[in-house]
Amino acid sequence: MAAPGCALSRWPLSALLLLLAARGADHADAQWSGEGTSPHLRSIFLGRCAEYLALLGPQLRDKNCTAIWEAFKVVLEKDPCSVLPSDYDLFINLSRHYIPRDKSLFWEHNQFLVANYADNTRRFMPLSDTLYGRTGDFLSWCRQQNAPGLNYESCPTSVDCENNAVDSFWKRASLQYAKDSSGVIHVMLNGSEPTGAYPIKGFFADYEVPYFQKDKVTRIEIWVMHEIGGPKLESCSEGSVKILEKRLKEVGFQHSCINDYLPVKLLKCVDHSTHPDCALKSAAASIQREVASIYTEQGASLAGPLLVALAAGAQR
Repeated sequence: MAAPGCALSRWPLSALLLLLAARGADHADAQWSGEGTSPHLRSIFLGRCAEYLALLGPQLRDKNCTAIWEAFKVVLEKDPCSVLPSDYDLFINLSRHYIPRDKSLFWEHNQFLVANYADNTRRFMPLSDTLYGRTGDFLSWCRQQNAPGLNYESCPTSVDCENNAVDSFWKRASLQYAKDSSGVIHVMLNGSEPTGAYPIKGFFADYEVPYFQKDKVTRIEIWVMHEIGGPKLESCSEGSVKILEKRLKEVGFQHSCINDYLPVKLLKCVDHSTHPDCALKSAAASIQREVASIYTEQGASLAGPLLVALAAGAQR
């Protein structure tokens, strides 16, 4: 009787070699921990670029989306773990543009809330609402490790190697965004995040704060938001937020901190209007009832902006 696991010894040599090669190919395709290259990457990239220039940045129409893509796709020819932030220099230089003063919005653990509040650059312009940020947002890309062509099965993340294509993209984009920001800098943190509102090691800490320009930044305003119905694990002057405040003070930036900045909280409450966390007192409660009525009759497209406007007025 053959020993367990030795049945392959009965196979013809040619069949065995084919089986081993197939298994090796499967392993190579699925070796990384991240998602594979996004299907139709080029079409999505160029489409986003064209849409941005037409709808959000008509003053940028001298930008050439094809040239920007050509500069970007250089990394698609590199080993998936050998892509440096500097490999995106030309791409950034071709796609960067002016960030309106007082409109920069940085974040940690609040990506979708930031996008909703920024409202396609209408209120703020976070990194994902810049031209270079928009083209890569929620996409993945990498070359195959030992062969030409893109890997659609998996791509490396920071778990696999530091110099992967996507992380290096966001490192380079983040530092450029920080350098180009001016006036009042806004930072939205999540005080309900179990790992801490301000990651000591992260994109904001490592690739944005160090690149703020002291001659361009007047002050930094921190908003510590808490999930509706969620725990209040950290607030201003607590935990990791206190570490951030101390760091900003040490490097010479004026700063302030607000817990549950009201305009943003009211936007969150659109989806939780009956929750106790969204109950407002006195005249504000009446306003909330009126907005809830408008929301029911007209929809979120009208109620959301009204909530924000009312809250901004209440804080003056």
